[in-house]
Amino acid sequence: MKYISTRGGVAPQSFEEVVLAGLASDGGLYVPETLPRFSEAEIAEWGGLSYTDLAFKVMSPFVAGAVPESELKRIIALSYQGFRHRAVAPLVQTGANDWVLELFHGPTLAFKDFALQFLGHLLDYLLDKRGEKAVIMGATSGDTGSAAIEGCRRCKNIDIFILHPHQRVSEVQRRQMTTVDGGNIHNIALKGNFDDCQNLVKASFADQSFLPEDRRLVAVNSINWARIMAQIVYYFWSALSLGGPLRPVSFAVPTGNFGDIFAGYLAHRMGLPVDQLIIGTNANDILHRCLSANDHSRRELIHSFSPSMDIMVSSNFERLLFDLYDRDGSAIARLMDDFRTDGTLSLNPEALDRARSLFASHRVDDAGTLAAIRAEYEASEYLMDPHTAIGVVAGRACRRRPDVPMIALSTAHPAKFPEAVRKAGYPEDPPLPHHMADLFERTERYEVMDNGLAEVNAYMAAHLSA
Repeated sequence: MKYISTRGGVAPQSFEEVVLAGLASDGGLYVPETLPRFSEAEIAEWGGLSYTDLAFKVMSPFVAGAVPESELKRIIALSYQGFRHRAVAPLVQTGANDWVLELFHGPTLAFKDFALQFLGHLLDYLLDKRGEKAVIMGATSGDTGSAAIEGCRRCKNIDIFILHPHQRVSEVQRRQMTTVDGGNIHNIALKGNFDDCQNLVKASFADQSFLPEDRRLVAVNSINWARIMAQIVYYFWSALSLGGPLRPVSFAVPTGNFGDIFAGYLAHRMGLPVDQLIIGTNANDILHRCLSANDHSRRELIHSFSPSMDIMVSSNFERLLFDLYDRDGSAIARLMDDFRTDGTLSLNPEALDRARSLFASHRVDDAGTLAAIRAEYEASEYLMDPHTAIGVVAGRACRRRPDVPMIALSTAHPAKFPEAVRKAGYPEDPPLPHHMADLFERTERYEVMDNGLAEVNAYMAAHLSA
């Protein structure tokens, strides 16, 4: 299978090249040239498979020819062996036809473990095969950083540099990153917001001259195709658990960067019967404004109780735009150039109608988030983190068919956000799982830096392993 850029300025690339490159050289994002399509009968045959066996079925068409089947199975098995639930991604019923898909049973208690455990083992295999070393550089609004570090810290061919906005992530999120001991792990607390971190990452990828000739940058943010690919699996998994593909399901997804819900869109395109994909946003609502009012304009960032969604611009939305505009790379390049210039973007009427045929959206502010956490706990003693709460509220607000199961994606464990949970009325900090019980006793290691590309690049160049 070959991969193409959403901006049309790059020749088709192999899976291996796409994973190692992350961002296309024309500034676009990689997507498959064609998507695999599974019949209803094929999907039905997957009922009862283990999570790892299902992951192999879903992901193998994207990898065909790049990784031997035996190696892919080994990588998948290693990726999920550390999850602390036998189901890997269990479903919890919260209403007559309402479900929560718990995606926080991995090593860092967030959904990003599903993709980054896989990506870490995949990168180690690819780099070892090529005899290369690489530098991971990533920006995080909270969960990506710890998941990337945990997924890649044992990789012998990788140095890791993660930027997070200084004093803008929860203490649990920060400590999960900064207490991991390893000579190849470097945490940078940037004086700015997530988008400032992301902009430095993008600028570094565009000009890698600060690195030695034998090193390259590798992206672990959701722009990396392998992350999107791994996330497709749990949409099939949860739908099969509720009787799919013989009946449709709907998904409500709290999302900031659009990667997680884009994986659901791909599952739909691949044959999974999805009735609705519902976008849940917090006060940083560019996706909701775009879908509801065709207002995709950049606004000032608002810091919220759901910090992993505190993002002004959703990078992966470009991948959906590419399909909405009939995969016309030149049209997407013009759209993104205009957006970069004046901070606004409007979809043409046909593209907007296409999006609205599958997607709906809902905005939940901090007050609504806390109210939802409190109401759910009072009703059923089920405790949600603030991101999950947004997904649950959005699903209930936008649902158009009560007979279709609504699956809200639970993207993080409530213990990661104790302040929000306490403010919602929970009497104490939610306890951390046993394997993290000593988190607040561990030594932290990180550098606080000004928002400057030269300073960050110089620090990276000086801290590469031999």
